[in-house]
Amino acid sequence: MLTPDNRKIPPALPPDASDLTIGDLLEALADHKDKPLVFHYDGRPVKPGYHVTEVKAGQFSALDCGANPESWTEIFVQLWDVDEGGPVHMPAGKFAAIIRKVADHVALDQSAKLTFEVSDGVRPMELHKASRPALIGDVLEVELSPRPASCKPRDRWLEEQWKTASAPCCSPAGGKACCS
Repeated sequence: MLTPDNRKIPPALPPDASDLTIGDLLEALADHKDKPLVFHYDGRPVKPGYHVTEVKAGQFSALDCGANPESWTEIFVQLWDVDEGGPVHMPAGKFAAIIRKVADHVALDQSAKLTFEVSDGVRPMELHKASRPALIGDVLEVELSPRPASCKPRDRWLEEQWKTASAPCCSPAGGKACCS
């Protein structure tokens, strides 16, 4: 398949299963309430005094570049990367309590797409997705990576190509009889 400017589309990649939901994150934090929760972005950890300044939940409807209707729910957690809270990072339990407090007032779909908005108050806010938390020593770490723009029709096509390419030759999906 070619792009609109006739360049070849890069090889198909598997779907990104690492896109965390708020439910996934809270579940991972549950057993580590007293551990410092440290988010990493741009190759560095957030400062110990970071704040969760806002949690937003939205239901979105859109038309993608292929004129296909799309709808999804998404939760945005805004992190203000400042050093105002002392020498230690926020405990995972406090972060979870903030999210629970928000859930008392705002409906949070536990399976919604999760996006972090991060800024140090000087640089523009950046959108990130989160990896599954990992316990490194005595610290619970979450890697944030930029959330890139994408062409959804292309993404669907690539996903279908990946599924087809990864199906065994003798599987029913491959349309062939049993392997010999």
